[in-house]
Amino acid sequence: MDVMETLHSEIFSVWFLIGAALVFWMQAGFAMVEAGFARAKNAGNIIMKNLMDFCIGTVMFIAIGFGLMLGEDALGGFLGLPTIGIFTGYGDFDWSSFVFNLVFCATTATIVSGAMAERTKFLSYCIYSAVISAVIYPIEAHWTWGGGWLAQMGFHDFAGSNCIHMVGGISALIGAIILGPRIGKFSYDKDGKVTKVNAFPGHNIPMGALGVFILWLGWYGFNGAAATTVPQLGSIFVTTTIAPAVATVVCMIFTWIKFGKPDVSMCLNASLAGLVAITAPCDVTDAFGSIIIGAVAGLLVVFGVWFLDYVLHVDDPVGAVAVHMINGIWGTIAVGLFATDSAPEYAIADAAGNTLTGLFYGGGFKLLGIQLIGMLSTAAWTAVTITVTFMVIKAIIGIRASEEEELTGLDVTEHGLASAYSGFSIMDVTGMEMDVNDNTDLGVAEYEKASTAMRDAAVKVQDASAAMPAPYHKVVIVAKLSRYEKLKKALNDLGVTGMTVTQVMGCGVQKGAGEKYRGVEMDATLLPKIKVEVVVGKIPVQSVIDTVKATLYTGHIGDGKIFVYGVDQVVKVRTGEEGLAALQDVE
Repeated sequence: MDVMETLHSEIFSVWFLIGAALVFWMQAGFAMVEAGFARAKNAGNIIMKNLMDFCIGTVMFIAIGFGLMLGEDALGGFLGLPTIGIFTGYGDFDWSSFVFNLVFCATTATIVSGAMAERTKFLSYCIYSAVISAVIYPIEAHWTWGGGWLAQMGFHDFAGSNCIHMVGGISALIGAIILGPRIGKFSYDKDGKVTKVNAFPGHNIPMGALGVFILWLGWYGFNGAAATTVPQLGSIFVTTTIAPAVATVVCMIFTWIKFGKPDVSMCLNASLAGLVAITAPCDVTDAFGSIIIGAVAGLLVVFGVWFLDYVLHVDDPVGAVAVHMINGIWGTIAVGLFATDSAPEYAIADAAGNTLTGLFYGGGFKLLGIQLIGMLSTAAWTAVTITVTFMVIKAIIGIRASEEEELTGLDVTEHGLASAYSGFSIMDVTGMEMDVNDNTDLGVAEYEKASTAMRDAAVKVQDASAAMPAPYHKVVIVAKLSRYEKLKKALNDLGVTGMTVTQVMGCGVQKGAGEKYRGVEMDATLLPKIKVEVVVGKIPVQSVIDTVKATLYTGHIGDGKIFVYGVDQVVKVRTGEEGLAALQDVE
């Protein structure tokens, strides 16, 4: 019998570490989801952030986080005492527990990245990721998993709906609010009221889908690693499969009805929402409970995305808040509703040792009340500490990248990476309508500030259109990608409503930015440019030239070039109209 018990213990000790490895592999899933749902010009930056989440988190967890989470209980269960046991007593150190809790810690920091993607300074990101791993997560996790005051009450969060996902989601929401939306995400009227929400489609949905499948696989370790018996592990695998599957089906049906077609990216988010929601109750609920938890999660994720876009006007590029915060809250509450003592190894009890079950399984409101106390206290701790963290960073070094950096893309401006897809043609331009955004100025100021002599010397051109016998003119503008929104607005104001837009790469005799790749200087770095083509008839071509010059001018290398060509004839294919009539609805 002792031999079998020893064998059983050893097997589950190995499974515990395999589960930790699966949770680490989830970093790849998060990286793929976030990169796929963002734009190509920021893919390298996103990969770098997800890499550094884990690496910085490891350093901070060694330094202070592990002790605060699992050290000797102090201050009435508020935190653990910091320890350097990993250095002073390595032979007796609990290596498995350290690795297991480290990978969970890194997950919390990763969640924040998605909601703040595409406009956050990399240095600022590294700092707040370190703070989450060192202080914010370890202290609140101690309350539940380190023998702290919530654990003593009977609060239950088996794998982290509350301690990890809700904490990461709240941090993501507050960060996105302080940071502000990406340029062009919302359109505003003259009074600053949002009039339209603009879609920024992810540049690689297959990559995002791969990330979801990686995460789903990793979630079997995320939820199941702490199981102690085969029946308990089997039950956890069942609930961890049912909830996300049902959530995805419900989301597919709902979006099919609401939008006319099933939404791919929303269904991918729904799979993750179902996984988040089942994380806390995965060991204490049954199949029926898993179905209800998953169904609600599939609806909540759609509601969450809509609520952030159309009510709060908060820009969350990957849906992190809807997936992690809202469904983390739901999963924590679901324990108080669906916990059943028919689940294997059921062990929820209050401080007096009385078994507690969920409201819908005859347990009354006691467990639900404990879950609400735990959830609200964890939320309050997170909201206060992350807000202080963001505000301090904002005051000292700033959080948001500059307008130029954001529009150009963080790959090249933060990392000197001209493109994460070298050798591939990538289009990052979104939308053909332009309205004034609160993060954007119209770009005229620089032109007007420049002295008359400087402007004339720098950009004076002769009106050659009169010498062109052609009745129409094609104007081609090549400029910095970051000036596209300003250029689009200016041309629209002039009366040009039709344009062809192409994202290109190029450099002049200045050989681009002179960046280095793996320490080796590149002779020429192709920089992202935008090529805009318009054909005009009634609008004087000189007016187009003057407008473009005023919009693009900064006085620096790379402001752009304008090419004017004569066009002999224009034919509209649909109607057969020719000449000026063919231009009427596109000029």
